[in-house]
Amino acid sequence: MRKSMLFLGFLVCLGLSLPGTQGRIIPKCEMVKILRRNGFEGFEGTTVADWMCLVKYESGYNTKAYNNNGPSRDYGIFQINSKYWCNDGRTPGSVNACHISCSKLQDDNIEDDIRCAKKIAREAHGLSPWYGWKNHCKGRNLSSYVRGC
Repeated sequence: MRKSMLFLGFLVCLGLSLPGTQGRIIPKCEMVKILRRNGFEGFEGTTVADWMCLVKYESGYNTKAYNNNGPSRDYGIFQINSKYWCNDGRTPGSVNACHISCSKLQDDNIEDDIRCAKKIAREAHGLSPWYGWKNHCKGRNLSSYVRGC
């Protein structure tokens, strides 16, 4: 019994020292500040509130979020797709237009995520590539996403 308890304790400690699947959840007002500081207000006709809504519905503000889409996968806080924008080494015919490894989109440093998300929005002239935004945010009053920040 004592050995099993020690082993269980070891596993718990090991689990605490390894990176988890849960990324950093960026608090609302911190995310608003990041977006404002990086020129998202007015970018391609969008607002910071648009981007906040997009991030909520795409990733839940989680830097390590991912979603399987059949042969491709979406990565990171902006849910950037491996078919077109990043290379995950497993998506057939990946274009990798942002010239980045998809794993870099899942760390807590979102500077590269921001560059790629802006490239996507620039090429699309808006946020239409993101279904979370189209289905939950487009044409709605989004002021609550930035209120108090």
